[in-house]
Amino acid sequence: MAKGNFPGGGKGMKDLMKQAQKMQQDLAKAQEELANKVEEGTSGGGMVKCEMNGKNQIVSLKIDKEVVDPEDVEMLEDLVIAAINEAQEKISKNSENELGKLTGGMKIPGMF
Repeated sequence: MAKGNFPGGGKGMKDLMKQAQKMQQDLAKAQEELANKVEEGTSGGGMVKCEMNGKNQIVSLKIDKEVVDPEDVEMLEDLVIAAINEAQEKISKNSENELGKLTGGMKIPGMF
């Protein structure tokens, strides 16, 4: 079997495999850390607050009673959606930044 284009033959390939394994371990660790990180999204001047973890699970939702108007439920729904979307956007950017550091900016499908 040919040694390929790696300097040093098999040794070069072993080093490359070690680097790939380390990168995979580093990515797994970073993903775990990001999954546990909580971000907050707010709307209505802070009257609606949503906390979400890196798995995009809402862990807390706070609604100031002043924004609850039975005659305008639609506005409250919009504020809740806006707070959730802000939290998701923060998580997405944070994930892209942190994992991008490990991958050198290379996009890996399904990562972010």
